[in-house]
Amino acid sequence: MSAITTHVLDTLLGKPAADIFVRLDRLEGGRAGEGAKRAENLGWVQTASGVTDADGRCRNLAPHAPAGTYRLTFSTAAYAKRHGHASIYPEISIEFECDGEAHYHLPLLFAGNSYTTYRGS
Repeated sequence: MSAITTHVLDTLLGKPAADIFVRLDRLEGGRAGEGAKRAENLGWVQTASGVTDADGRCRNLAPHAPAGTYRLTFSTAAYAKRHGHASIYPEISIEFECDGEAHYHLPLLFAGNSYTTYRGS
């Protein structure tokens, strides 16, 4: 089983982004990209949620995730408003494939009107 973790860094302020709600969903009924016929039977199911801590981390979203397609959704609108950021992104979602064996750490670097992500360690 894989562990899925994340953290959010506010690149405008140069610090961790605390108090961002994060939801983890799993695609049920197959994997993304398996064709239009298969897509009819797919649906996202919430498997976990959390709020980033003072260090901007969600350390225990999914300590034992099986293989599958997942989506992390970060509710960024309230955070941006609290910190006076202009933002066109009320939510940011990242979809990824998990092999069920390795650790998946997916940080979000958020700067109001831009973001990036990568697979960390």
